Amino acid sequence: MMRERVVQPVSGGLMLVVLFLVAILAPIAVIQSVQHQSLAGIVTSVVVWLVDILGFVGLFVVNPNEAKVLQLFGSYVGTVKSPGFKWMSPFITKRKVSQRVRNFETAKLKVNDHVGNPIEIAAVVVWKVVETAEALFDVDNYENFLHVQSESALRNLATSYAYDAHVDGELALRSSTGEVATQLQKEIQERLSRAGIEIIEARISHLAYAPEIAGAMLRRQQASAIVAARQKIVEGAVGMVEMALEQLAKKNVVTLDDERRAAMVSNMLVVLCSDQHTQPVVNTGTLYQ
Repeated sequence: MMRERVVQPVSGGLMLVVLFLVAILAPIAVIQSVQHQSLAGIVTSVVVWLVDILGFVGLFVVNPNEAKVLQLFGSYVGTVKSPGFKWMSPFITKRKVSQRVRNFETAKLKVNDHVGNPIEIAAVVVWKVVETAEALFDVDNYENFLHVQSESALRNLATSYAYDAHVDGELALRSSTGEVATQLQKEIQERLSRAGIEIIEARISHLAYAPEIAGAMLRRQQASAIVAARQKIVEGAVGMVEMALEQLAKKNVVTLDDERRAAMVSNMLVVLCSDQHTQPVVNTGTLYQ
């Protein structure tokens, strides 16, 4: 595994001044050597002048949140991360690597969840390069590697959880968004450990049943909602009936035997639990035959 080495190059401003001075003095030295008919002086001055011109190629700029990876004849030299105007040998190649925070959204994948239901799922991944040497030399194309591994991790995550929780406490894609996002981020990071990439955040951006079962699942969700609502209504109605009977007994409003108590409970539950407004019937006679 290639490890990153941070190097500090020569200041570009200082080298620019030196190169300009040499560029001015070298032609003067050539002229003086010609006047003195010194062949060695002429050759030396010309060589220095050419080397000086070549030295301008070594000037480069490093922007904020950017790195330059240095290579000399195929060998890794180091990485420059400090921003500014720099100079290195003109024979060293300099490859730019952005270290800014970036994000991408995966394609909508059609997979089966943990219980076999076909679903559509997509995710947004926020990432940045932290190890430039690993990103460039340990994988062929780190951006493509990130995309492929993220989609692979998303597929594996979708098959590990059900779309909806069927029992209390069960983790599900739709209801346990925080836990699912944490697991997705962890799995993508593990897959990218050799690519020098840090995953800052990974969250599901699209989640739905596949079209062929979406209608059936919608009816199932509606039925579950109706059952849950009915349970709340019944719990409330029973509490109200109990409270009514306790208040009647406590204030001695009326004394009911078991049969009449049962009839009252039945009537009150019908009124409280009915979907439609009930029509009261006023009894003007006696309660007993």
